[in-house]
Amino acid sequence: MSTRELPSRAETVIVGAGAVGCSVAYHLTELGAEDVVVLDKGPLPVTGGSSVHAPGIMFQTSPSKVQTKAAYYSSRLFEEAGVYDEVGGIELARSEARMDFLRRRVEWATSYGLPEPDLLSPSEVTDHLPLVNEEEILGGYYSPTDGRVDGIGALQWYMSESAADFHGNVTVTDLDVAGGEVTAVETGDGRIECDRCVIATNNWGYQTGQLAGLDLPIAPVEHQYVVTEPMAELADAGTGVGSHTDGLDVPGNRDIQEYMSEGPHRPVGRDQDHSLYFRTHGDAVGMGSYNHETLSVDPSAMGDNTERQQASVRDFSEKHWTRPTHRNRDKSAKQAFDELLPATADEEYAVTENGIFVFTPDGMPAVGETEITDLWSALAVWWTHSGGYGRIIAEWMENGVPRLPSGPVDTSGIDVNRFAPHTGETDYFVDRGAKRYEQVYSIVEPRWQPDDHRGLRRSPFYPYQEQLGAEFYQAGGWESPQWYESNADLVDRYEERIPEQDGWQAINRSQIEAAEHLHTREHVSMFDMTSFTAIDVSGEGAEAFLQRVCTNDIDIEVGDVRYTTILNEGGNVLADLTVAHHAPGEYMVTTGGGNSPGIHGGWLQRHAPETVDVNINESGTCTVGVWGPKSRLLLQRVTDADVSKGGFPYFGCKQLYVGEIPVVALRVSYVGELGWELWAPTEYGARLWETLWEAGQDLDVRPMGGGAMESMRLEKGFRLWGTDIDTDVNPLEAGLPFAVDFDTDFIGKEPLEAAKADGIDSRATAITLDDSTDIVSSGRPVLDADGETALGYVLAGDYGYSIGESIAYAYLPSEYAEAGTDVTIRCEGETYAATTRDEPLFDAGREKILR
Repeated sequence: MSTRELPSRAETVIVGAGAVGCSVAYHLTELGAEDVVVLDKGPLPVTGGSSVHAPGIMFQTSPSKVQTKAAYYSSRLFEEAGVYDEVGGIELARSEARMDFLRRRVEWATSYGLPEPDLLSPSEVTDHLPLVNEEEILGGYYSPTDGRVDGIGALQWYMSESAADFHGNVTVTDLDVAGGEVTAVETGDGRIECDRCVIATNNWGYQTGQLAGLDLPIAPVEHQYVVTEPMAELADAGTGVGSHTDGLDVPGNRDIQEYMSEGPHRPVGRDQDHSLYFRTHGDAVGMGSYNHETLSVDPSAMGDNTERQQASVRDFSEKHWTRPTHRNRDKSAKQAFDELLPATADEEYAVTENGIFVFTPDGMPAVGETEITDLWSALAVWWTHSGGYGRIIAEWMENGVPRLPSGPVDTSGIDVNRFAPHTGETDYFVDRGAKRYEQVYSIVEPRWQPDDHRGLRRSPFYPYQEQLGAEFYQAGGWESPQWYESNADLVDRYEERIPEQDGWQAINRSQIEAAEHLHTREHVSMFDMTSFTAIDVSGEGAEAFLQRVCTNDIDIEVGDVRYTTILNEGGNVLADLTVAHHAPGEYMVTTGGGNSPGIHGGWLQRHAPETVDVNINESGTCTVGVWGPKSRLLLQRVTDADVSKGGFPYFGCKQLYVGEIPVVALRVSYVGELGWELWAPTEYGARLWETLWEAGQDLDVRPMGGGAMESMRLEKGFRLWGTDIDTDVNPLEAGLPFAVDFDTDFIGKEPLEAAKADGIDSRATAITLDDSTDIVSSGRPVLDADGETALGYVLAGDYGYSIGESIAYAYLPSEYAEAGTDVTIRCEGETYAATTRDEPLFDAGREKILR
């Protein structure tokens, strides 16, 4: 419902009444939330944002599970609301590489539960899409539940069905923050005190965040779309542009809304080889293009609606339609469309626009509670996923668990807190957003790395790593070696144990990774762990705080280390952590790198009482992992501390000196070998590397990179947050019961106990291929032995060079997770026979790690 008078107080204020803001409002009230107010500076429902100029096409399949699940939920919601045209979607291949890509899409759709994905021949494509030139294509991927959402109709439905109050033509001027919490929303029509606030302004996301002092990396870009005049070839549509917007306050060109409100009668299509997509609008054809140089918009200068133009629409730039300006495309949008849809070549255009929408630096949404308590982000979400993300965010806000009706979802790749500090700099996120726009339809290779904005964060070991020929990969801005060319000689040494990889799975891999793996198992290696996260927890009540948030018993002596998880209110895994009690009342909590500082560190900070200090030590420390059977010999040469088996037991920690350098040493190993993590102040880092390197030369000490660590940790079954464990599984499903002590009280205990009592239906399972050394890729379906029934999907896959078998991990139904069960894995169009196994696959008795 809508009201005219603004309240002076509300429980929840949502800023933005587009696809996402309305979805959050609808789902919050469906879950029982009361006193929800939605504000937009444009008229309702045609606000002037991207939700009302978008063509509404929904292709649901994605390599991301959460994106696919959110899209499917959205299509079902819109279908139920009567605002969805389920005409199907066909993605075309105009190259062999794209045809291979479409096979991957069938596999992702199978993995994530989309119904009846299929590959089509050229003639089958043109049966559905007779305007397509059959000679231009090699085939297509068909998803029958793809389609188009009526944007204005969906917004009207949300507003009529939601118990929230919606207010248009209200400009938000400030977000009040006190004591780290949002307290009120200031508008041109008055102040609204609130308990929580949601930023759902999308194109204006950066500007709205600035009102609260946040640097949200939301980059607006212009995108081209045209609609032809009515075509005789589409007379079978039986409809043309009508009067869909009669009676509505429509800013700018009403024709845009009229054409966008006219639905398709044939499948929606896209030609990703040329960065294009299309659909019918009654008896006209709409054509969209990413096939031009990126047209970035100043994120601090998104304006307002005018009589002439909507705020999210710019004048059409013809040169970007008719000339090839995209650096990776040799044809313009017009030329490519003329070849693909020749009937449109001579048509005049009834509508042309450069519409604006947004990208983050990694191209994924930015959702969740920000660093400001009770201030939530619902940004960088498209119509395709908007219904699903509205439900996910509402569940997260109301119940503490991001979920859809199908179950909890993994938020590791969408959490607004995942971004590193430098991503808030405007030039950086605008440029990275531009690159994401440019490659939105590109075939992204495995382990793809950007070539710009490199070298932002370097460990003190970086100069030595450069000298050793490190191949650097970037995560969270950190440059971390994946392998070292200086270890190329090891390939000859271990040649017989390193199978050749070819095809898609071999791209951006090196046999040196395998050699580093095998060398570490036999000798000693140094691994740069500086990008991993150290969080210092101290102060009055530090132990009680950690006991409350950790699932394991943290009542440990000084010098002890404990592995644990932390859970959300639904009992699912927020993080896995190592807690080291290294000094009285002082704890060092370590976890992975990448997005961990913002997500995990930020969560601990928000939940800590005032007497407890939580310091995310991103730059103050550097870390070397010293691993391998000769690691004790190396360490004994550089310290006077007792590092014998009895003097420094597994899962112990000590403050000691390596040469002259003070370090906190943890006897833990992520690769399943004897070893230590050595944490030191950053300024000592260069000397730490030199000391260890020089002392280990006659032991054949080598540097090792992330590639070796990945294959080694899979052999041991060690979990990786964001890959094997995340917020859509609990620790019992993840195979981590040893990290849970039910005799302690912790967040998420009650639902975890309930899950245990009900029985664990799905379990993380080790799988090996029966007769192939190929590496299978993540996201590919795991099926029963007959290849008929999808059971799960590959979480991570690699070759186990120590065990001589190809490894995959997947969550499987418990009846299939028993060791010795025959299954199959489909990857790159191949079907592999495989068998479930007991874990760990390597050193089951832990003799190596405990020696």
